[in-house]
Order: sequence, then structure tokens, then C-alpha cells
Amino acid sequence: MMEKLFLQAGLLFIFSINAAAQAVPEKVLIANNGIERPRLVVGLVIDQMRWDYLYRYYSRYGNGGFKRLLKEGFSFENTFIPYTPTVTSAGHSSLYSGSVPAIHGIVNNDWVERESGEDMYCTADKTVNTVGSFSKQGQMSPRNLLVTTIGDELRLATNFKSRVFGIAIKDRGGILAAGHSANASYWYDDSTGNWITSSYYMNELPVWVRGFNESRKVDSMMMIDWNPLYDLSTYEQSTRDNSGFERTFAHETNTVFPHKYRSVIGKNYFPFRESVYGNTFTLDFSTTLLKKEKLGKSGQTDMLCVSLSSTDYIGHKYGPNSIEVEDMYLRLDKDIENFLNQLDAEVGAGNYLLFLSADHGVPQAPGFMTANNLAAGNLVKADLKNELNQFCLDKFAVKDLVKAIHEYQVYFNNQIIQSSGLDKELIKEAIILYLLQNPAVTNAFDYAAIDKVILPKQLKEKFANGYYYKRSGDIQFILKPQYTDKYSIGTEHGTMYAYDTHIPLIWYGWKIKPGTAYREVSMTDVAPTISSLLKIQMPNGSIGQVLEEILK
Repeated sequence: MMEKLFLQAGLLFIFSINAAAQAVPEKVLIANNGIERPRLVVGLVIDQMRWDYLYRYYSRYGNGGFKRLLKEGFSFENTFIPYTPTVTSAGHSSLYSGSVPAIHGIVNNDWVERESGEDMYCTADKTVNTVGSFSKQGQMSPRNLLVTTIGDELRLATNFKSRVFGIAIKDRGGILAAGHSANASYWYDDSTGNWITSSYYMNELPVWVRGFNESRKVDSMMMIDWNPLYDLSTYEQSTRDNSGFERTFAHETNTVFPHKYRSVIGKNYFPFRESVYGNTFTLDFSTTLLKKEKLGKSGQTDMLCVSLSSTDYIGHKYGPNSIEVEDMYLRLDKDIENFLNQLDAEVGAGNYLLFLSADHGVPQAPGFMTANNLAAGNLVKADLKNELNQFCLDKFAVKDLVKAIHEYQVYFNNQIIQSSGLDKELIKEAIILYLLQNPAVTNAFDYAAIDKVILPKQLKEKFANGYYYKRSGDIQFILKPQYTDKYSIGTEHGTMYAYDTHIPLIWYGWKIKPGTAYREVSMTDVAPTISSLLKIQMPNGSIGQVLEEILK
């Protein structure tokens, strides 16, 4: 009888060991060429996250989100963007390619093709169709990106056995990060509130994506009013609610809490991307993909590129000193804690390599600055375009010589100039002189002649890094610090100033020892550093340097 009991106890012990082994993922994998690599690489890019947000709300963060990353990871405190304009599309392209717009070609979210005069959105692709809805929001692909990404190089290094996915509410945030050869990229459709993709990747959504969409989590989230997590009086890092410096949501009449979304459910799902729930929704979908696609369990290193877009939409409307932005980051801290816990459970702590960064920063709202006797101002872009066209009409007797203004760049209507027989150089000179008379403008120059412009070396390099002849504007102008180019309330970004270019960069997980570095590094250093860690080729347009501190 005793022997039987001992046998049963032994079997139970063996079964419990096996069950535990199955519950906890195995340690880092050894690829079939004998190279040790993590099971999963995760890029977590927070759209419009200023570096100082790591510390501005530090005392209010929990221990499992930003604090966990800072304490257990390696933070490069002086990471900068080496080009201008600082916008979402260029930021994601540069982080994941190790390159700059002058090489990877993504000069802006929107530009004008110099040869054809066609307006171009960074990921627009009319040759593909939407998968997951009947809207046109899926006619997107990475084809405008001229270089490979770290995901592309990982796929090449493993003979396409590694799997790479991109996720973001903004199409450009997921598509440009994941690269050309990604298994899939998913983004948000405003007409349905669903996750969609394009025929560039697949012909129909996977069953699990359809199931996620059918759960209508977007509706249930929009039924909940956005109230602050804590009493308003505790938001001591922020200006009072309804400060007068903020923009309203389209469906609201004021900027005060609570913010409500239920009135637009079933009618217009655009406000959801501007809601505080967009980040939770994105990370929820990301963890679902992690589980359903069994990332980190393929026998090769997989990659998940996640971009949180709602931080940008809310930041634009309210500005860094708002209660809304503070509350959003306190909520995001909790979301990141949950995301890390999910990675630990599915892939195993120490089995994944994660970096957290941003695509750009943002200035304080000009209204907030001036109210506190700090220099700031505004230049309305639509008015400037009309103003310049009226000036050209008066001087050259030709209409519509200025086709567009994108992020402080003036694009000419080259077809009209050619057909009118006008001297383009004379038009440039005239507009530059006109711009220099504007009190908000500190400099204006022929972008193609950047080498002849008198500017500090560091600034000249940023403008050169952002210039790609076939897609960049004809004239570049520079506004004073803290001046924005669109709205008198809320805020914008896109400049070469520190508030737009100083971003966080934290490494965490596989082979990363806790630490901090204060030397100046670049966002373009991310891709070559991952390449070195994985022992694969760096992306083909990379100009970044390997961050040696985390390799030691």
C-alpha cells in the first residue's frame, strides 16, 4: 500500500514539473546556426512622448510600468532626433531603419511629388485594397519607404522564418515600422471602429482578428465617460481644467471633464482614436495577436512593432500642461504594466528584448506659454498659403503658384510655373524675402541650397538629413521657438527644437542590464543596435551607431 502511495506521489510530482515547464516559456532560443537570440523583439513607440514625461509624473506612476522599465532597464537620457521635420511617419521610419528622410524617403506625413505634382500621403497605395471593411482606409502599404527595416533584415536573416507584425491606430505607425516583408500590419478604421489591413499583406482577415472586431470592444469603451483617475485637485503638475488653451473634440462643446463618446457610437468612430481608451485598445489587440499568433514560440526570433497613437491626438488638443495629458500617462503606465505582465506570461521574463521610444515630442501650447509671460506664438498655415498665393498673383500675375505648405516647407506648383514661362529662381527669391518680413519667421531659404545657408552646424545637419529632392519642398522656413504653424489653441510639432527632438529611449529584457547613459545618442541608433544584439545585418540605409553600453 505504501509503495502505491509513493508511486502516486512520484507521478504527481513529475506531472507537476511538466505542467510548470509548459506554463513557463523556455529560455532564449538558439537559432539553427548556433546564434543565441531572444524569442521576441518588441518595439513600443509612444507617439508624441516627450522625454520629460518619464519624470514629470514619476511620483504618480506605479511600480510595474514606466518605473519597472527605468529601474530594470537601460535608459539613454539624451536621445535626439537628427533631422527635421519631426513627424510620425519619419519618426517610425527612422527608428526602425536606422536611417533619415534624406535616405529612406519618408520626408513627411504628406508631400508633393516633384516630378508629377501629385499630392502624396506617406503610406498611400492605390494598387491595393482594404481588407476588413468597405472603406478606402486600407489602401495603404510600405511601398513609399525606400529602405529596409530591422524587421525586414530579421526576416532575411532567418530565411523568412521569423514573423514580424505592426500595430497602430495610425496606419503609418504600424506599416512603416514593420517594413516591406512583414507578415501583417493592422490599423484602425474610423468608419467601423475595427482593425483592418490591406491586400498588400493578405486577402482576408485572420479568424482571430474578425473575432476581436466582432466583440465590439470599441463600443463598450466608448460607453464609459472619461473622468480623471483621481481627484482633480491632485493633478498638481497640470493647469486647471478648462484652461482656455485647449481644443475641443468635434462632438463636444467644451474642454472640461467628463469627456463623453457614447453619442457617436455607430455614427462616427473617429473620436475614439482621440480618446484615452485608444492606447488600451491598441495594447489589448497587441496582446491578443501575441497569443493567437504564438509569437516567440516559432523557433526563430519574432518581432512585434506597437505604436500608441492616441497619445498624439490627445497631446495636440490639450498640450503638455493639461490634466488630460497627465491623466492619459497615468493610465498608460497601468496599460504598460499589464502589457509587460502579458509578455512575461506568454514569452517569459528575460526571453524578450523590448525598447521604448517615441517618434517625436511636442512644445507647450502657445496659449499656456503666453499666459505665463513666456515667449510663444502662432502662424496659421492655411492663411499663409493664401497669403503667399495672393502675393505671387500681385507680383507675377499668375494664380496658385504655391501648391501646398507641409511642416514649414513651401511646395511650388511646378507645372504652372513651367507652363507660364516664369523664372522659378525669381519666385523663390521673392517668397523668401516676403517670409522673412513675417515676425514669426527667423529664417527662410532655398531648401536645395542648404549648404549656402548660414546656420549653426547642428541645425544645418538636421535640415540636410530631412531633405530628399523628389519629395521635399522648395523653400524651408523656420519659426521662432515655441511658435506653431496651425492653431491658436492646442499645440503642434515638427521643428528641430529640443521639445520636438528630445525623446525617451529605454532598453529592457533580454541581456539588458540596468543602467543609465547621459551622452547624446540618436534615434537612428536603435536599428543597428538591435542588429548587433541579434547578430544580423543592419538595415540597408542605416547610418546609426551601435549603443555599446548595452552590449557589455
